[in-house]
Amino acid sequence: MYPAQAHAIKTFGKLIEELPVPQQTKPHIILLAGAVTPFRHDTDREMVFRQESNFFYLSGCSIPSAYLLLTYQSGTSLENNPLIQLFIPKAELADLLWSVPPPTVQEASAAYQVTRVEHLAELTNAIKEQMKAYAGATFHILPAGSPLFPSLPAQYTALVLPPNANATDEYLLTALHRARLIKDTDEIAAIRQANAISSRAHEVVMRVLGQGVRGLITQGKGAGVDRPLLPGEWLIEKEAEAEALFVASCRREGAVHQAYLPIVAASTRASTLHYCCNDREFAWGPVAPHAHENGNYLAHDDTRQLHPQVLLIDAGCEWDCHASDITRTMPVGNGGKFTPEARAIYELVLEMQRLSMEALKPGVHWDAIQLLCHRTLVRGFQRLGIFKAPNSPNSGSWNAEEAVLASGVSSAFFPHGLGHSLGLDVHDVPSASKPEQNNTIGKGIELGHESFYTYLRLRLPLEEGMVVTVEPGIYFSPHLLAPVRDSQHVDHDVLKRYESVGGVRIEDVVVITKDGYENLTTVRSDTDWIEAVCSGEI
Repeated sequence: MYPAQAHAIKTFGKLIEELPVPQQTKPHIILLAGAVTPFRHDTDREMVFRQESNFFYLSGCSIPSAYLLLTYQSGTSLENNPLIQLFIPKAELADLLWSVPPPTVQEASAAYQVTRVEHLAELTNAIKEQMKAYAGATFHILPAGSPLFPSLPAQYTALVLPPNANATDEYLLTALHRARLIKDTDEIAAIRQANAISSRAHEVVMRVLGQGVRGLITQGKGAGVDRPLLPGEWLIEKEAEAEALFVASCRREGAVHQAYLPIVAASTRASTLHYCCNDREFAWGPVAPHAHENGNYLAHDDTRQLHPQVLLIDAGCEWDCHASDITRTMPVGNGGKFTPEARAIYELVLEMQRLSMEALKPGVHWDAIQLLCHRTLVRGFQRLGIFKAPNSPNSGSWNAEEAVLASGVSSAFFPHGLGHSLGLDVHDVPSASKPEQNNTIGKGIELGHESFYTYLRLRLPLEEGMVVTVEPGIYFSPHLLAPVRDSQHVDHDVLKRYESVGGVRIEDVVVITKDGYENLTTVRSDTDWIEAVCSGEI
């Protein structure tokens, strides 16, 4: 059963830490509204329901339009056994007619680790009961009036606001984010399952690409004319087709939701970080039939041939409201092999990720890992000649590694943060992951250029039980490259050879352990394996 009680105790513990000392021993009550079933604009057409994350964290309940009332007081029996009351809608005839009705009170009582389950009609009386039993209690709610959270109807807020009671929205969200930052074994198990399903979905796309290269996907009689193509006859020639296969693979394994809109970007569109249009075909020829770029082709007929290009897929499903987040970059065209330029960039990104993971352990500050990634990129670009090396002709000490880092030029190629916290949300607990004050400034952590840290979503020392993504990337975006077109650190003739790569990102989800980390992502990313699968060799 979902450990709602443990999560409630943990949240109240963080809440007490946030409160002024005189208030810490008083009774405290949390009042939360769950998400409601959304409808499409001004219509009665339901959209997919997904429970609000904080509500799910404290209940494990995915019933729409539910409410929670939790009561706690330090130094009493409620400290180790808080009162958790769940209020759910009563099934109406219309529910039975049009949709799946909510569970009965008895069914919900058996399904959720709560003290009491009642219908919504009892919530007002329950609030009054708690006010009477715990005089002077403080009610805690999520930020009032925020569009980010389900709103509490006035009929309930009027009961808990002065002069009837004392309610505040100052502390609860911070306490919840701090509680959710470190995952327990149940949370890690759900995230592990989400990543396993998503890993298999990534491999499904790669293997279908490989089958197409080998010509093993063939159309039966009348396919596309007298009847539609069947799944076994599908080729991937468009971003949307790759997305559809990924999502179908996840749904087939029971994952209802994607954790975020999939990013499926082919060719130079892979340089757009959150590209989620997914509406373009792959880049096609003409390419000469005997040109070395096309050892094979992928098409429904012999009239077109693919340009060699990359396909970047950043996608992950949810399992029991817990997210995954995986990126793989794979070769398309060229017989399922990377071009020399794409392979060089891919292997440099792989090196950035490998060195970052080797440095992961409790106590290491994420800023230091971010800097390590930029340092690895600079060294790699100097090897490739994209950045001038100090000992190269017409160069000097101003192209030394530290000078290049201090210039910030590498941010044009790696503009985002190395990763973020992950849990019930893909970009999890933002207020806890990135505190307003970074106490490491000026203590040797933030080196290099300030632009390295502009878009970080995680700025903390790592702790055991954190779940984070590790997702370095290298991009050749015209918009990002514009400011460095005249940089003295860049060999612009060499750079031109690599710009057609577009972008490469490799992303895994890891949990920080006592001595290091465990990778929860199971789909492989080593270059030879990626090429072997995408070419249909294995």
